[in-house]
Amino acid sequence: MARREFKNSQFDDKNGRMRRKKVSPLTIGKIEYVDYKDTNLLNKFLSERSKIKARHNSGNDAQQQRAVARAIKNAREMALMPYKAEVTTQRRERRNESDRPDRASGPPPQPTAPPPNNEDVNNEDTNDESSEISSIEMNPEIIDSFDGTQDNQNEVLNNIDEGEES
Repeated sequence: MARREFKNSQFDDKNGRMRRKKVSPLTIGKIEYVDYKDTNLLNKFLSERSKIKARHNSGNDAQQQRAVARAIKNAREMALMPYKAEVTTQRRERRNESDRPDRASGPPPQPTAPPPNNEDVNNEDTNDESSEISSIEMNPEIIDSFDGTQDNQNEVLNNIDEGEES
């Protein structure tokens, strides 16, 4: 048996039967001019992702397909139709909950060792005032010996100066 060749690929290879050609909605509605403002009609020629359907899917002939494509592009330019439609898909449930390890519950673990001591580090950028304050803070005896008189103040300042030099 020889296989017959058909024009316009009307032969369906899957089923081995003749395929009936799809009829265009423009032919059914006897529409001669495709208007870009008729979005209900133009939506029939768009896929769910707002792509223009091919001729063999829509049933249009070449002239109708050109008119439809031009009308859809004009409608998109006039913001009557979307350029791209967002299709949301729902995530499916996990098959096995044991595939993933359990997440830790509760607060994050606390460090066991204390933080390192930064008091031994010398800063070269410190000015004289901050060094005086830090030396006073380091020696609480200096603060105790301060009673407010001018002579005592000079003595305390001398002690501070001598402490920095040594």
